[in-house]
Amino acid sequence: MGKLFPHLQPDQIAFIGAQHLHFVARAAPASRVHLSSKGMDSLRILSPSRILWLSLTGSGNETAAYVALASRITLIWRSFTARPLILRAYGFARVVHHGHPGWPARAAEQPSARPFVDVSVDLVQSSSGLAVPCTDHRERRPVLKTLAKDKGPEGLPARIEANP
Repeated sequence: MGKLFPHLQPDQIAFIGAQHLHFVARAAPASRVHLSSKGMDSLRILSPSRILWLSLTGSGNETAAYVALASRITLIWRSFTARPLILRAYGFARVVHHGHPGWPARAAEQPSARPFVDVSVDLVQSSSGLAVPCTDHRERRPVLKTLAKDKGPEGLPARIEANP
């Protein structure tokens, strides 16, 4: 049975830290719901009610566009191991673009960096995940890092430097 929490609990933070993959869902008025998967050790829990993740090159940079229209966001993790669990963090996002105040200097180390997404969590929901199959994490894909190094900053899709 699902449970609701006002913010992330210590065991949930540990669970998130052990995951190799998370999903992000966004929706703006009169738009489709957009759901995408994220990885590459790009997410950090700053507090029980604040999550930060780095959007990376690889798709259409939908997050910045959706957040500009409506800041509602949901992050989702699922267990890939024997412990069944699905965890959702609901909240509101803001986008921190390259070069703006709040852009972490360490982000420059990631050549495929797009904006950071700063999420204020206002509700957490856990559910059993009993019907979700176990899956094994084999390895991280090196493709994006290799592509970014090979193409260099000039060869990657342009960053959106200003809020849309």
